Amino acid sequence: MENDELIRRAEDLCRRCEKTASVTHTAFLTPAEQFALKAWAKSAPDCKMLLCGGNEGCERRAAFFLPFYMEEDGFDASEYISVLRAKAHFGKPSHRDYMGAVMGLGIKREWLGDIWVSGEDAVIFLMQSVERHVADGLDKVGRCGVKVSPVPLGELKAPERKVKHISFSVKSMRFDAVLAGIFGLSRTAAASHIAEGAASLNYSVCIKNDAAISPGDVISLRGYGKAAVSASGGMSRSALRRTPRRLTSSPPPLVSTCGFRMSTCIPCSS
Repeated sequence: MENDELIRRAEDLCRRCEKTASVTHTAFLTPAEQFALKAWAKSAPDCKMLLCGGNEGCERRAAFFLPFYMEEDGFDASEYISVLRAKAHFGKPSHRDYMGAVMGLGIKREWLGDIWVSGEDAVIFLMQSVERHVADGLDKVGRCGVKVSPVPLGELKAPERKVKHISFSVKSMRFDAVLAGIFGLSRTAAASHIAEGAASLNYSVCIKNDAAISPGDVISLRGYGKAAVSASGGMSRSALRRTPRRLTSSPPPLVSTCGFRMSTCIPCSS
C-alpha cells in the first residue's frame, strides 16, 4: 500500500473510531508502513494509535485506533488477532511453504501476520476474521500433511534472540559513518553500498551519505543485517545470514542473530 493511501485509510479509521467510540484497525502492516504511520500519528495528537501483531516479537503489526475511554493496557489483542499452531507430519515445511499454503486458501497477505517456523512446528498469526477458514482448510503444507489447532494469544512467548553489545565511535551521526561502524566496513565501502541502493534507512532505500541518524532509526544493509538505534544512545543489531532477508514475518534464525550497542549516538569531537 502506498503511503498516501495508507495515511488516508488511517485518517478514515481514526474518524470512524471517534464517531463510533469503538476500536477500528488496519490489516497487518509491513515495517515500512508502520514507520510511516508512526510518523503520521505524531501530527495527529487526537488519534490514539497502537501497533500490535499479537506478540512483542512480531514484525508484522496492525494499527489499532482506540476510543477516548480506552488506554493501551485495557486493549485486548485476542479480540482481533488469532494464532494457529501447525504441526507437520514427516517433514519440515519452510516459511514460504506455510505462507503459500495459507494464501492458497484465498487469504490475502495483509490478513496474515507473522509466521514462526521451528522444525516441524509453525505458529501462524492472523486476523480473527479468517481464523476459522484457515483452521478448517489448512491440512497440507508443501508435501506435508499438517494438523492445525488454536493457541491462546497469551500463552505465546517471542523466540529468544541472542544479543551481543559492542561499542564504536563516529565523528558525526551521518548515514555512511554509522553504516560503516555497524557492519565493520570502511567508509568508502559503506558509501559504495549506499550508492548501489543496498542500504536502507527506516525501511526505505537511502542514497544520501550524509543523511542524519537519530534514535529510533532502523538501518539495514542487504546481505549483512539490520540495526535499530535505541533511545538511550545505543544500537542493537540482528545479524542475518548473508543472503537478502525476505520481507516476511518470521524472526531471523537464532543461529544467525546477534546485536550490538553503539555508544556514539552523540557525535564525538574531532
